[in-house]
Amino acid sequence: MEQLVGMKGVRKSFLRTVANDGIDFSVGRSEVVSLLGENGAGKTTLMRILYGMYTLDDGEIRIGGKTVDIGSPKDSIALGIGMVHQHFTLVRTLTVLENVILGLPSPKGFRLDYASARTRIKEISAKYGLEIDTEAYIWQLSVGERQRVEILKALYRDVNVLILDEPTAVLTPQEAQGLFKTLRILRDEGKGVVFISHKLQEVMEISDRIVVLRNGKVSGQQMKSETTKEELARLMVGRDIVELPAELTGTPKEALLSVSSLGAENNQGIQALKGVSFSLHAGEILGVAGVAGNGQTELEQVLCGVRSATSGSVRYHGQELANASPKEIIDAGIGRIPEDRMEAGLVLDLPLMENLVIEFFDKAPFSRGILLNYRAIERAAEELMREYSIKAAGVHEATRTLSGGNLQKVILARVLSRNPEVIIASQPTRGLDVGAAEYIHNKLLEQRERGAGILLLSEDLNEVIALSDRIIALYEGRIMGIVPRSKFDLEEIGLMMAGSTTEDGNAPSEV
Repeated sequence: MEQLVGMKGVRKSFLRTVANDGIDFSVGRSEVVSLLGENGAGKTTLMRILYGMYTLDDGEIRIGGKTVDIGSPKDSIALGIGMVHQHFTLVRTLTVLENVILGLPSPKGFRLDYASARTRIKEISAKYGLEIDTEAYIWQLSVGERQRVEILKALYRDVNVLILDEPTAVLTPQEAQGLFKTLRILRDEGKGVVFISHKLQEVMEISDRIVVLRNGKVSGQQMKSETTKEELARLMVGRDIVELPAELTGTPKEALLSVSSLGAENNQGIQALKGVSFSLHAGEILGVAGVAGNGQTELEQVLCGVRSATSGSVRYHGQELANASPKEIIDAGIGRIPEDRMEAGLVLDLPLMENLVIEFFDKAPFSRGILLNYRAIERAAEELMREYSIKAAGVHEATRTLSGGNLQKVILARVLSRNPEVIIASQPTRGLDVGAAEYIHNKLLEQRERGAGILLLSEDLNEVIALSDRIIALYEGRIMGIVPRSKFDLEEIGLMMAGSTTEDGNAPSEV
């Protein structure tokens, strides 16, 4: 197989942290190579070096058999390498056409040749199954459509190797399958594709070859036909990963949280929740499935008191909590695992022990009147560190030095140690490797068995299906259906996430 890209002995450090430690990596013609690894294993760093966003400290890059120096994305694109980032780099106020040609010279000098560009974009779109309205503004497009524009930008520049960083994280199952169809067309016409993902099922579906990184080094390399998901998981985390049970046990009990006709606006003042109604029962996990931007963030924030409701009711044990303060909601017995652990969940400059009690530091034994009892805080923090296997130098260590998985464990320890009756868990495993995700899943299941009611909001539909007793499908702030576990169907739920209603054409208030 002809090699399109070869990276040999690549090393990259950030201060004392070695992100890539002598990595060899290659992409061949007509090949999809998946890059797997734990959070922080060095996957994105390696590809950013190839794309010119970082410069390597040591090693070499060969393109088409020749050693090259890549100092910027412009150099990389000129060498036939394109990258679609996890967070898109589009200009929202420009059209699809304008975004695709942005930064390119015009054959007409100072005049932009829109007609020729429009024709070429439509040809590329038809060839690769990336149909899109070239005159639509980016702000008008769905997340899946914006991803198509990013891919079109790369293909318009005649790339031979396309890198995609966590490309399915924001897609419905149907959109993911559409992306896979495009990648297969690219492969069949001789291009190389690098697919960065943490979803083993997708890696096994789309890859020809799989490279696994651990601690900045290559821990394994396998042809897809010669490996299994279990083996790949072992290569990623160094141990076996226990599968979640196919059937969850237990019977949901009384309703703990009743949400009725809830409405709320987003940060732009646009209605983001439109008459949302559901009940959360003791001893159940109620999943909320939806593509990013369809109201999940606003729902979590309203229920936790950090965003105002414009209408509706939130009742907990008969107590009205709509527009209550975060402190009132915590004191009522509701725990919050926020979507953004860095911004909303922790104060990164505080020591670990203070973050572990920050929601209830005013309660005994952590305070004596207006004075904090630091010895009691320290003892409690040490116990929680042991119980939740938080890896840190000690309870006095600055929280910002912890890894993503350990930051999430700090939030879990703080919330679950209070045994809340209701837990609002938003994107609890986002950005975490399979080992850390397994830990989080098991903790949530333990709380469910204890009798807690858990509202699980996640953009990972496989995660929602694996953990939930019932699933709410949310689209543009409306509930398109509430599905019991006995009727879970990946395709049907994916359609509801894209705006389809139930069989009678209505969005039910409760199932």
